[in-house]
Amino acid sequence: QVQLAESGGDSVQAGGSLRLSCAASGRFSDIAHMAWYRQAPGKQRELVARFHRGTGIKYADFVEGRFTISRDNAKNTVDLQMSNLKPEDTALYVCNAFIRRRLGASYDDYWGQGTQVTVSS
Repeated sequence: QVQLAESGGDSVQAGGSLRLSCAASGRFSDIAHMAWYRQAPGKQRELVARFHRGTGIKYADFVEGRFTISRDNAKNTVDLQMSNLKPEDTALYVCNAFIRRRLGASYDDYWGQGTQVTVSS
């Protein structure tokens, strides 16, 4: 069974920084991409950043150079370094990975439980 476990969420003041981490565990063949999404209360889940092994990195427009996604393929982890945080960044940050369980199988989306980020003004 594949699992994604996030850590690093916290409450910070506006302008502060946080580093989120996500690790994939279980039995699988390979990971096509790892990504961070977020969901604020009353809003739809939205992509924050994605690191695809082939196409590279994609950031949402609202990131505006404040966040950096990094991936360790050997450890099956993805981190999100967030700086200059704003109150509107407050949300549940959820890790996503597109994983193939075994060679020849299709890829499927997997999701973590999320880690809460709260930014106060």
